[in-house]
Amino acid sequence: MDVYEAVKSRRAVRGFVDREVPSEVLERVFSAAAWAPSGSNIQPWNIYVVTGAPLAELKKRAGKRVVAGDPWDEREYEMYPSALKSPYRERRSTFGHERYSALGIADGDWEASQRAASANWKCFGAPAALFCYVSRDLGFPQWADLGMYLQTVMLLLRGEGLHSCTQMAWSVYRKTVAEILSPPEGLMLFCGMSIGYEDVKEPYIRTGRAPLAETTTFVGSTSQRVPHIAPGDSLLDL
Repeated sequence: MDVYEAVKSRRAVRGFVDREVPSEVLERVFSAAAWAPSGSNIQPWNIYVVTGAPLAELKKRAGKRVVAGDPWDEREYEMYPSALKSPYRERRSTFGHERYSALGIADGDWEASQRAASANWKCFGAPAALFCYVSRDLGFPQWADLGMYLQTVMLLLRGEGLHSCTQMAWSVYRKTVAEILSPPEGLMLFCGMSIGYEDVKEPYIRTGRAPLAETTTFVGSTSQRVPHIAPGDSLLDL
């Protein structure tokens, strides 16, 4: 699989089959991901790859919290601004509508939406998961480095025929994750990532992307050669 195919086929998969990911594949992916870029090569990511009994125990404990209606752990960072402005507000709303429509959930059905969201803490059935931590002493540029690292992981996983789903949702159950992983006190959980083989029977709608001209400005000799891309032409998921 070449890099263009990996980018175009990568999407947030929210349904995995019960098929173990070979340990040698995971080791190969994460060994290569170490070459992801970071400012001044400080490599701010602290990664835990969890499989087998520890992951099963984590899912079990998180599931108990969901069933019991336990309040979420206090947020250590804001996932989205409270007053999300246009066009970001509309893009997020469209994603939510498409996501839940694929599951047959009507707009405004809060209970059904919450039940669907609870699958996050089962890793959508995935047999492997990544948990990404960052030092509390680092700043926004280092968080950007995390994004580059995680994208590198996701593309390498596609090269191995695997899929993934990054999940900030795990940050609200960060104390439960810490019970299993025992991270150093100075680290903050940024996100989880479910990893495995896609369950092709899981319904979904592939979300679109904004037209190129809406997000990208070419300055120089290429500025007059920007192709027109309609919103539905680039069908990549979150």
